[in-house]
Amino acid sequence: MSTAYVALGANIGEPARTVRAAFDALAGLAGVRLAAASSLYRTAPVGLTDQPDFINAVACLETDLAPEALLAALFAVEARFGRRRGAKNGPRSLDLDLLLYDDRVLHVPGLTLPHPRLHLRAFVLAPLAEIAPGLALPGRGTVAAWLPAVALQAIERL
Repeated sequence: MSTAYVALGANIGEPARTVRAAFDALAGLAGVRLAAASSLYRTAPVGLTDQPDFINAVACLETDLAPEALLAALFAVEARFGRRRGAKNGPRSLDLDLLLYDDRVLHVPGLTLPHPRLHLRAFVLAPLAEIAPGLALPGRGTVAAWLPAVALQAIERL
């Protein structure tokens, strides 16, 4: 089994309810076990700022799916929650980002591991630090070591 970390985010409809339901959806995927789920966090949108705040979280999954198959399963979950891909950084019914898969470094069309911006975003690092503070980010150090870099980004644990 491999260990993967997935960021969850939503800001359309009832985002807190959606993120909680998405944890259940991840737990129900074939070949996947939900090993840990962070608290929910409220954050301001990044990039396109004229939209509602996001509810974010991180899940730790144990899986026998390959990274590409896991990503396809994540996209299928997003679709079940009504995700329509539109404007970059725009509003989302549900966004699932594959952050890490073991200590793999991977660059294939449609998937880069580790996620290229995970170390720059409080909405990823804070929930990730909650469930795995000593986790190593391949080529970057630990999650906890990166938290000061995002300390000025507003985030509220719910």
